[in-house]
Amino acid sequence: MIGVTILGATGSIGISTLEVMKRHGARFRPVALTANSQVERLFQLCIEHRPEYAVMGEEDAAQRLRERLRSVAVDIEVLSGTEGLKRVATLEQTDCVMAAIVGAAGLEPTLAAARAGKRILLANKEALVMSGRIFMDAVRQGGAELLPVDSEHNAIFQCMPDGFSGLAGSGVTGILLTASGGPFRDTPLERFADITPEQACAHPNWEMGRKISVDSATMMNKGLEVIEACWLFDAAPEQIRVVLHPQSVIHSLVQYSDGSVLAQLGNPDMRTPIAHALAWPARIDSGVAPLDLVEVARLDFGEPDLARFPCLRLAYQAAGAGGTCPAILNAANEVAVAAFLERRLRFDAIAPLVEETMQRVSSRPADSLEAVLQDDTRAREVAMQLIGRHDGLR
Repeated sequence: MIGVTILGATGSIGISTLEVMKRHGARFRPVALTANSQVERLFQLCIEHRPEYAVMGEEDAAQRLRERLRSVAVDIEVLSGTEGLKRVATLEQTDCVMAAIVGAAGLEPTLAAARAGKRILLANKEALVMSGRIFMDAVRQGGAELLPVDSEHNAIFQCMPDGFSGLAGSGVTGILLTASGGPFRDTPLERFADITPEQACAHPNWEMGRKISVDSATMMNKGLEVIEACWLFDAAPEQIRVVLHPQSVIHSLVQYSDGSVLAQLGNPDMRTPIAHALAWPARIDSGVAPLDLVEVARLDFGEPDLARFPCLRLAYQAAGAGGTCPAILNAANEVAVAAFLERRLRFDAIAPLVEETMQRVSSRPADSLEAVLQDDTRAREVAMQLIGRHDGLR
């Protein structure tokens, strides 16, 4: 059996991963499940799936989970914090790590898994956005196996030639990264100031967590995916084109020098890329209904409007700048989105806050994890100061 550690088990990716694993109980077993603060939710998952380990973000939450498990006589070792996450990501009995912690918190345990030579199912964008060179070097040096789980990157992976090791010499000339455009692709710009967290989290096609849903609404999510794709497929930003595709049926495409364009299609359900990555190179039942093209009937495409989606422009800018600039972008965005969800920042102020943070925090070569984390911290400090100082942003 394949032992799986799920970093971020209570999120949408974690839950979908457990659903796929449960369909193939003779093939996969959960070694460890982790959560940030949802004690009761992780308790329920522990009761149902019986991992060997559970990890909470803070020790007080871990203690509450221990007490809950003790009350029903379930023997699961409970750990806490970054060290606990790194431990379960590197356990000998862990063959595969689903890296699904949202945000910068997932960086260190995912890096630890890479250094330990695990198969990494990468759903955490930040590991590559913040420290792409460091992470890819760790994958190579540790002998790890890296498989993308984001629907777009998984689609690109499926469309690449066998033995692909980079765009150079592969016959691949470009990548088309599809984007639904989120819930506001047709909303008049003058209404953006009044957008609420509830509206931003109501994605038309995908079921996602609140932070990722807001990123999809601003298209920062797509911008982060551009940066991620540069590292995964050894591509330059100008080789990656974002294309609006409202139906979310074509998950991405790859262009070849002979004029061919290969696409991966499927219903918008994360269980498909999860099942692909879990079992690769084999194929297993994901529980997703087959795509009916006759029922879909039409597929539409368009260019993203950068006036409507300035976060996408900022992400391309960060990708081109390199160094710690993507980490600064990501940190400022995390602060801005959290403030928006707490109703302390208007929706249309997210991009301006990120841009001003990028202007105020100078980037440098991302040649060490310490440098990346220092600039991440500095960017968060500046972004929080900007929220407090700019009354007009609220």
